[in-house]
Order: sequence, then C-alpha cells, then structure tokens
Amino acid sequence: MDRIIKFTEKRIVAIGGGTGLSVLLRGLKEKTPNITAIVTVADDGGGSGKLREDLGMLPPGDIRSCLVALANTEPSMAKLLQYRFKEGSLKGQSFGNLFIAAMNEIYGSFEKAVEETSNVLKITGKVLPVTIDNVSLIAELEDGTIIRGESKIPSLAKERKSKIKRIRTDPEISYPLKEVIDAIINADIIVLGPGSLYTSIIPNLLVKDIVESIKNSKAKVVYVCNIMTQPGETDNFHIKDHVEAILNHSIDGFLDYCIVNEKQIPTNVLNKYIKDNAKPIYPSESDVMYLNEKGISLISDDFIKIEDNLIRHDTKKLANTIISLI
Repeated sequence: MDRIIKFTEKRIVAIGGGTGLSVLLRGLKEKTPNITAIVTVADDGGGSGKLREDLGMLPPGDIRSCLVALANTEPSMAKLLQYRFKEGSLKGQSFGNLFIAAMNEIYGSFEKAVEETSNVLKITGKVLPVTIDNVSLIAELEDGTIIRGESKIPSLAKERKSKIKRIRTDPEISYPLKEVIDAIINADIIVLGPGSLYTSIIPNLLVKDIVESIKNSKAKVVYVCNIMTQPGETDNFHIKDHVEAILNHSIDGFLDYCIVNEKQIPTNVLNKYIKDNAKPIYPSESDVMYLNEKGISLISDDFIKIEDNLIRHDTKKLANTIISLI
C-alpha cells in the first residue's frame, strides 16, 4: 500500500501528440492521477485542419485523443467523441472535434474550451496545449526542399525521397502556457513519445522555453522510441537516428533514458507494414554505443501488443516501466 501511495504522489508529464501519446496516457492513468499531457497544436490536416481553416481555432484532434484516453466516463461517451461521420459535409470529421469547437465558441478561448471539456469528461490529470499561438510546421529536407504544413511533410518527403533535416515553426517564436512550464518544472519524470518524431514530438520542443525548462527541471527525461519507422518521416531510421533528431532540436544532455522494444514482431502482422515501407526498430550494437556516448540509459524489453492486427505499445507494461524510473 505504501508503495502505491508513493507512486500516486509523483508527477508525470507526457509530451507529444496523436495516437502514440494517447496510448501512453491510458496506461499511466492506472498508476497515478498526477499526469499532465502537453500536446502539440501544429496539426493542419483532416478534420482538425478543416476546423482550423473554417473557424480560425487551434486544431483539436490530438487534444481530443488525449482527453478521451484520460476520461472517466461511460464507454459509449468515448465512442461518441471518437466517432467520425461517414457521409455529407461532415464526412471525416469527428464528433469530439466538433464538441471542442463548440466549447471554443462558447468560452471564446481554446485553453478554456479544453479545460471545460476536461471537466465534462472527468479526466484523470490535465491535458494542456503546449501553446495557444497559431503555429505551422515547416520542414527542410536534406535536398534543400522546404515543405510548409504538418500534413504535407511526410507525403512530400516520401515523394522527394529525401530525409527531413530540420523542423521549424512559423512564427519562429511561440510562447507556452504558464501551466505548461509549471508542470515541467515540478515534474518527477518527463516522457517524450511515442509518436511521430518530426510532427508530434519535436514541435513541442520548438516552443520558447520548453527545452530550457525541461533541462532545468529535477525530472528524469525519457524518450519512448516508436516500434516501427514511419514512411516519409523516419524511413530507415535506427534508434540513434531518432535520438539524434531530438538532440539536434534541443541540447546535449537532454535525455536520461530511451525505452525501446526488442521483441520480434510476428511475421503475419509485420508483412502489412512492410508493404507500406515501414520497418521494425530493434536495438543494435551501434545504437547502444551511441546512447552510451551521450550518457543515455537504454531500456529494452517486450513492449508490443497486437490489437486488431495493428502494432501498438503495451500500455500497461510501458507505464510500469516509466513508473519504476521515478
């Protein structure tokens, strides 16, 4: 009992966006109520992008996924918020996005809209947009090509057959919420990922004072590496390539741990991904040497879980591993 109480008192900050972060949050929710999810708002594609264009609001999609992951409501409510319309002018739009958009109209503030939606869903912890500034992502490829817009980056990089060299934002300087900085400074552990490296994780690090606050925090910083490469974004990347990209957009000495999967993925599941040019990421000797040089501890284990023929992190095992580092 004492051990459980001790863990629930610890403060965890999870930084990222999209499906990866929501998977992590579902596991952490079972371990501690002291979770703050810090979420990118640079999305400009799909239903979120449409609302951003039509209503001039920040994109709600990644925020919605994290709210649902931390929600303490009936299962039918979660299904409702994730439901996507299949026909008509709302085709492809999710009900949850529209819900947050309505809250944004009612309260006149995206920050307040997220707060009130959190209250309605009785979520465990907090979900915070990393900034409420209207930012767009810009990628520079190794061949010199400049791509503007988060939704265009993977497809155009894939088309050009050129790796992403660097990500920046427009405007170049955006400002974090005060709550975001407070959460980081007071955290016991900070987790980056899993999720899209250049379009979900790194964009958070580009917001002013985020990197410095993480570095100055007493917290240990953990990077959860993806199980598979992402076409157009991390083609042929190894673990060291992922870590190097984070360090190139932050500072040396930024990470303390790197969590990776070492379990071989069943061939029948893997074949579907290979057809899309996605490859599994396993730790290699060169990865270990690189991490050692950077002072980063490698934690490798069986972290995979197959759901509906999709490869996901085992959210409970991942959460247990993160908690054990505190």
